[in-house]
Amino acid sequence: MARSYAEVTELRARRPEVVAQALARRARRPLLGDDGRLMIVAADHPARGALAARGRADAMASRTELLDRLQAALARPGVDGLLATADVAEDLLLLGALEGKVVIASMNRGGLAGASFELDDRMTGYDVPGIVEAGFDGGKMLLRVALDDPGTAATLQACGRAVTELNRARRAALLEPFWSSRREGRVVNDLSPAAVVRSVHVAQGLGASSAHTWLKLPVVDQMERVMDATTLPTLLLGGDPVAAPEETYAAWSTALALPAVRGLVVGRALLFPPDDDVAAAVDTAVSLVR
Repeated sequence: MARSYAEVTELRARRPEVVAQALARRARRPLLGDDGRLMIVAADHPARGALAARGRADAMASRTELLDRLQAALARPGVDGLLATADVAEDLLLLGALEGKVVIASMNRGGLAGASFELDDRMTGYDVPGIVEAGFDGGKMLLRVALDDPGTAATLQACGRAVTELNRARRAALLEPFWSSRREGRVVNDLSPAAVVRSVHVAQGLGASSAHTWLKLPVVDQMERVMDATTLPTLLLGGDPVAAPEETYAAWSTALALPAVRGLVVGRALLFPPDDDVAAAVDTAVSLVR
């Protein structure tokens, strides 16, 4: 394993085969442990050109700082694993941070933040054969449905195909749906309960099987109503909260008490907390999940 970021680069330059070797040797675990809960740290926003967190436009611009924060988070007790693109996952793999961890691969990152084609969210990250070859536990897809943007049709088709392939490979298919629209040139997600319910129904109908399909949903008002729309196991997303941490944690805690909710997938909210104490933020989130 690499002992420094310079050594990670050296391995990538001179011995790229080490990545495949490390994947083959990596200690693995079941997706769910005995308590049936999951606490996943997310780090796939940079691949869409979305580097902001907590009001800092360039918060995730430094890869080494991001890796420092991810290693601190993954090392905390009760953290089950990572959601990331291949570049981040393989850096952490070479640093030894993924041993015994669940890994969910991020698949569609083609909808670059702010692009005219943002809602044509193509599969530019992991594909299903890559997930299987890596020995990872599943694939995650962002599914923004905008009725006024033709890119939605291509995204629906790509996600449906990936859900089918992941189910056939017996890997988790984690869908993150939103009902979206453009306002003044920006993509905006409708977080009203009715819109989230509608997005759930579209997402859970994708693919030739839903046996291994999970949902990743925002915490919104009337979460009981939202969760009544599905029987699929669900993880809550943290997003980039603007409220005080105490308010965010209280909302997570209430939603986590609902039967179908199995845990959290959180990135920026924990990696860039207001007081910059990553370990404390992660420990609080773990205490809510478990």
